[in-house]
Amino acid sequence: MALTKARLVELIQNQTGFTKNKSSGIVKTCLGIIKSKLESGEDVLISGFGKFCVRKKEERKGRNPATGDAMMLTPRKVVTFRCSQKLRDMINR
Repeated sequence: MALTKARLVELIQNQTGFTKNKSSGIVKTCLGIIKSKLESGEDVLISGFGKFCVRKKEERKGRNPATGDAMMLTPRKVVTFRCSQKLRDMINR
């Protein structure tokens, strides 16, 4: 089961005693900051958790999976995530 934004708000509310509106504001603010930094091309490092990186992909040849026709894929940016060693160790315990 995935951790949804609503569930995250609920967990923050339960663990801190904040109201639902305040917890929701905290989540929205944190995610907004992360989004804006990634949008501007900056990497986001959260110590003990991991690093979100913006990578540029160049134009390349690809195939339309429905028809099999060759096509050119446009250049774009993608976000990658690399978890920290601490998180990796916790997961593999």
